[in-house]
Amino acid sequence: MKQSQALEAFAALSQETRLGIVRLLVREGPDGLPAGSVAEAAKVSASNVSFHLKELERAGLIEARREARSIIYTANYAGLRGLIAFLMKDCCAGRPEICAPVLADPCCSPAKTRKRVHA
Repeated sequence: MKQSQALEAFAALSQETRLGIVRLLVREGPDGLPAGSVAEAAKVSASNVSFHLKELERAGLIEARREARSIIYTANYAGLRGLIAFLMKDCCAGRPEICAPVLADPCCSPAKTRKRVHA
């Protein structure tokens, strides 16, 4: 990832609603959520969530796909990994063992049964 891409991603994440949307979509996994459900979870209007989703997609942090008449949004895991790798690239003054626990930490805890919100 180039520095300009990282700056764009960090700018997108520096807004409370957008950060919450990314975290929501990361939790939802590859199934993602339709825009209406994202708006409901973020407690914002459809037009407001649309603005935020476009910013996050432009920054490479989320992706959209069409399913019938809905647009489903998912986290762009490759983009998020790229951002994390950008931060950790020159880690620890040549002592990678310091960063190894951070990089090895599993990002997903065991799936819990939860009520999914879909529009």
